Amino acid sequence: MDLQGKVAYITGGTKGIGFGVAECLLQQGMRVAVSGRSKKGVDEALKRLGNHDGVLGIVSDVSKLSDERVAVKSILNQWGQLDLVLANAGVGHFAPVYELEEAQWEQMINTNLNGVFYTLKATVDALKASEGYYMTLASLAGTNFFAQGAGYNATKFGVVGFTQAAMLDLRKYNVKVTTIMPGSVATYFNGNEPSDKDAWKIQAEDIGKLVIDLLQMHPRTLPSKIEVRPTRPDLK
Repeated sequence: MDLQGKVAYITGGTKGIGFGVAECLLQQGMRVAVSGRSKKGVDEALKRLGNHDGVLGIVSDVSKLSDERVAVKSILNQWGQLDLVLANAGVGHFAPVYELEEAQWEQMINTNLNGVFYTLKATVDALKASEGYYMTLASLAGTNFFAQGAGYNATKFGVVGFTQAAMLDLRKYNVKVTTIMPGSVATYFNGNEPSDKDAWKIQAEDIGKLVIDLLQMHPRTLPSKIEVRPTRPDLK
């Protein structure tokens, strides 16, 4: 894929991995729409990205299909096409299963799992038209369970399964589908404040470069599920 002028939509793109991917795609000459749940967060992200004609900020809650449909309509009205979607928005609550609150469970299901479905549902026609690429941001938690992670594990297991099945449904339309499963990433997730102590972790721009590599891979080849880890976690 020649990336110059192509259009990407990144959910949860106002910070963390989504923001890092957006920066990398813009450097490749792509036009990028980023969404977040708050106008303040979207405005701050636009300011950091340069707030120019190649960037679009959208307030959207991925747990609402109606929001995602409006977001996609905005992108198509702005640029007339959609070539890449990265379903990146996610939340995590960690506690023993007997302490996990119902509201926490529901928020993870609605954002992490329903959101991935709603984003694809809203973008699939545009991706068929462009023979584009749909990527989901899962986690190694989608194959490796851990104590106090029942809800998060469940949603990420679901994202992996959903994405692999969607890949089988969509490849006959020349739409590529991949799930990316990172380990520890230096982001603001779960209240973390990135600093030098996170230098051993995967950086957001590393995921951005991975996304670019996927986009530039020959059309005949599809890495449908990618696990990515810090090289030396013992350095922490």
